[in-house]
Amino acid sequence: MIEKLTTSLYLELVKRCEGKLLLRKEIPLDEDLFHAFLGQNIFTPISSIIKTPFIKICRRCGNRKKSQFSNMYDFNKKRLIAYCRNCIQMGRVIETEPLYRWNGEPACWQKHESACTWEGQLTDAQTKASETIRDVILQQESALLVWAVCGSGKTEMLFAGIEGALRQGMRICLATPRVDVVRELLPRIQQAFSTIPIQALYGGSEEKRGTSQIIIASTHQLLRFEHAFDVVIIDELDAFPYHADTSLAFATERALKPSGTMIYLTATPRRKERRKLQWNQLKHVFVPTRYHGYPLPVPQMCMCFSLHKQLQKGTVPRAFIRWLCQRENKQRQLLIFLPTISLTEKVASQIYTILFNHKIIKDASEITSVHASDPERERKISQFRNKRLLVLVTTTILERGVTFPSVDVAIIDAGHSVFDEAALVQIAGRAGRSAEDPDGEVVFFHDGKTNAMVRAIRLIKRMNRIGGFTS
Repeated sequence: MIEKLTTSLYLELVKRCEGKLLLRKEIPLDEDLFHAFLGQNIFTPISSIIKTPFIKICRRCGNRKKSQFSNMYDFNKKRLIAYCRNCIQMGRVIETEPLYRWNGEPACWQKHESACTWEGQLTDAQTKASETIRDVILQQESALLVWAVCGSGKTEMLFAGIEGALRQGMRICLATPRVDVVRELLPRIQQAFSTIPIQALYGGSEEKRGTSQIIIASTHQLLRFEHAFDVVIIDELDAFPYHADTSLAFATERALKPSGTMIYLTATPRRKERRKLQWNQLKHVFVPTRYHGYPLPVPQMCMCFSLHKQLQKGTVPRAFIRWLCQRENKQRQLLIFLPTISLTEKVASQIYTILFNHKIIKDASEITSVHASDPERERKISQFRNKRLLVLVTTTILERGVTFPSVDVAIIDAGHSVFDEAALVQIAGRAGRSAEDPDGEVVFFHDGKTNAMVRAIRLIKRMNRIGGFTS
């Protein structure tokens, strides 16, 4: 039965199934062939949910929270059976159906000479970080944290390490918590490694197989993987939901081979990582300057009285209107952040009216709002990137991982709890990202400054001082 598979189909199956924990419906074999594979121990079934008198554990996502399990009635077993709610978006894991692990021969990944086709130049600071990343990967060290300010060119710093890994026949995963970042990274990595097949995995992506040597994925997609990659790179380590969801960290670490290397990238390491650095428990490299050699824009704080009352009425503060009219460079696009979806939709129309009345925009097609639940999210972000939109009103979904060359940034209600220190630093980092326009304005509009705002500005000024700027 198995012998009937052609060599090419078998090798495709190996790449599709090795290093994963799969539901039966995710294995592309008919029943007869699947049972033949089981009979030869090429697939090994493992219990999907471990049950003890005191706890349940999902073998796919590591969930142990009682509140994240539920029960359904099995008419065949005539009893209630447990399933995991925590990872149900990846397909339901139930206690009576096992997960399957590939136990056949491992995939053999090609060795590539001179795989990088990027022809750009790195700065001295970038070169130091790039060489450290490459050396850590080739020496198969366990982990490295790359702490680099927003706009430092973290993606380009990875190229030498990825090329070195490909030369050794390694498999690489570049993972990030944000789907928008996956979409942004895919064309950049494809352009830098134009001869290497690259796949992007995220909720809603057309690609589902995960069979390429380089995978770019949302961290949720790593719930399917086990000991699959020689190198796992986590971009935006501190982003939500990664830092708040233990199952994502569990899945990321499990996706790495025991001998593999984990590379963490962040501009705003959280307390856990900073503590590890303080106690020399995590190797790191620090890049305090942007690739173009200009300092980070330092946010200004602007007090707005009765801010919440105005927002609830769908109006914006007068201080914001004054700033709109007095901006130094009105040719820049505008990126306006609000704390909730309802506010972005409520306030966008009034912002349009203000901009239209002051002749900053000509018609309604130049402004829109976007948020995580927006079905046209990808199209709108693409339009803004291509300058077909002048103004984008958004939530924190665009706080990081997206690059727009010339924008001014405003945060309305910057004191809201969703804008923590890391979010504020990241949002400020959207401005001034190109050498042609490195001085974008950043303003925090608030009705009382918070510790997060103060710490964010303090950190940005500190990075500028370390980078040799007086700020």
